Amino acid sequence: MSKNTKAVRPFGMRDKMGYLFGDFGNDFTFILSTMILSKFYTDVMGVSAAVIGTIMMLARFVDAVTDVTMGRICDRSKVTPNGKFKPWILRMCVPVAIASFLMYQSGLAHLPTGVKIAYLAITYILWGSFCYTGINIPYGSMASAVSADPGDRQSLSTFRTMGGMLAGMVIGILLPLIAYEKVDVGGGVIKETLIGSKVTLAAGIFSILAILCYLLCYKLITERVVVESSGEKAPSVGQMIKSAFTNRALISIIVASIVMLLAQLTMQNMAAYIYPDYYNSAAAQSASTMLMMVGMILAAIFAKPLAKKFGKAEVSVVSNIFAAGVMVIIWVIRPANVWVYCGLQMLCWLGLGVFSMVSWALITDVIDYSELKNGIREDGSVYAMYSFARKLGQALAAGLSGWLLTAIGYNSEAAAAGQVQSTEVLAGIFNISTLIPALGFGLLAAVLWFWYPLHKKQVDANVEALKKKHGE
Repeated sequence: MSKNTKAVRPFGMRDKMGYLFGDFGNDFTFILSTMILSKFYTDVMGVSAAVIGTIMMLARFVDAVTDVTMGRICDRSKVTPNGKFKPWILRMCVPVAIASFLMYQSGLAHLPTGVKIAYLAITYILWGSFCYTGINIPYGSMASAVSADPGDRQSLSTFRTMGGMLAGMVIGILLPLIAYEKVDVGGGVIKETLIGSKVTLAAGIFSILAILCYLLCYKLITERVVVESSGEKAPSVGQMIKSAFTNRALISIIVASIVMLLAQLTMQNMAAYIYPDYYNSAAAQSASTMLMMVGMILAAIFAKPLAKKFGKAEVSVVSNIFAAGVMVIIWVIRPANVWVYCGLQMLCWLGLGVFSMVSWALITDVIDYSELKNGIREDGSVYAMYSFARKLGQALAAGLSGWLLTAIGYNSEAAAAGQVQSTEVLAGIFNISTLIPALGFGLLAAVLWFWYPLHKKQVDANVEALKKKHGE
């Protein structure tokens, strides 16, 4: 294997903005699915929350094949004048947007339940296992091809997170305001009700915005680091998986990713229930997104200097302990005022945000570590396994949320009819929204401190070893 750097313009703000727009595009479909898909299918389509969660879990078995396959395709792709990974952004941006839009078709709500379940399964797998995989894995793998410098990669990680934040802000603020209406459900009770046709319209708008963001990513970013194939036969998928289980850095970051998304996405999934159902305020859900952005922006300011001084893993441990503590406080005091709840959640997002800002740089550290350990650099394959872990975490969060909602007695038929849930169900919604994230953030901190080996001293040593290996 030989590695060199193209004689092109230096790494700079244009690359950072390009990478930002890439995740902006990703999260116009990804965050939309985490925020509203389960709520849409329970409250509009009348499907059981447990069934929805089970479909999302089963889809991950498909991902076990498609994610790894896409990673291998990326590694074996030829380097074009536009790079090795960039061409996939252009190829897949329209398919992933269309597939996302297809999931939110309220006009099918009158169909038999079995047909609606089958439609959800088909469109969800088409979007997540094929189209999203086809664009997200090349996009994530591309970070190590944009620059070999750890500082530049940390900047890309930060800007990627900011792109996701911007998408989350747009969706989180606009969707509750657009998709809900106050409906008189009888007895003088006014309930925030999800309107299916408005969700369909919003999904179409966000799909168009996703395509525009992907095109900006393609236009602005440049791949500089060229990794040429040595001509040696690449390891088989079985060998790669076996190697992964002996790679402490990779397997621990995979576990950390699953736990992080289980906690974070449970919190985000349950926002669609705790605000309109428990607090009866879709407007507060919109405002909470703005407060979340405040916490994440503050995290963006401090994350890079803290990570540089203390190490990415070390800073992540502290920030997740803080986030876990905030969620425990919320659970204990159970604020009756929705704005107190929103304010405390902002503090949680401040802690979680610090970890989010460095999380993508952690995987580039793992790619470096794997090259030193195995003697071969496979950015796409390593990132594919990481991506699969993230989607497994997404599915576990959706599955857990759905199963727990069913366990506490959430009635999707009553919700579809605009009826109010019982007091016991509302209390259960609050418990799920706070305790599951608290447990997840605490476990994540433990994994990063006790298991993940790439703390600051080791990362610095790996960077120097790779410089020597590549003759830099």
